[in-house]
Amino acid sequence: MSIPEDLSYTKEHEWLRIADGEATVGVTAFAAESLGDVVFVQLPEVGETITLGETCGEIESTKSVSELYAPATGEVTAVNEDIEDSPELVNSDPYGAAWLFTVRTDSLGELLDAAAYAELTGNQEEN
Repeated sequence: MSIPEDLSYTKEHEWLRIADGEATVGVTAFAAESLGDVVFVQLPEVGETITLGETCGEIESTKSVSELYAPATGEVTAVNEDIEDSPELVNSDPYGAAWLFTVRTDSLGELLDAAAYAELTGNQEEN
């Protein structure tokens, strides 16, 4: 399973691409595989303030419903509207087309690099 080295990760299986005070957030391939076929994604709204560690949405699959936890505190600046119409993107392209939202922040939680995330998930392949 691929774990891109240019991203940061949370223990809740989210990835972040951080640039210029904004973080683009998605769920990892490990999470997508664990969830099964994703059928619905609820995201925070643009302009909403999310708080680190608190629920900010949910992902529903054929297996279960999982909460989406805020990996940072800040204002949501964009949401991926394509994901609402095509939630299966979470399974097919978790690190690309399936980004979920962006948040303007200066308060990030504890993040892992690719090697630490691979260790957390028991995955030895990194790239």
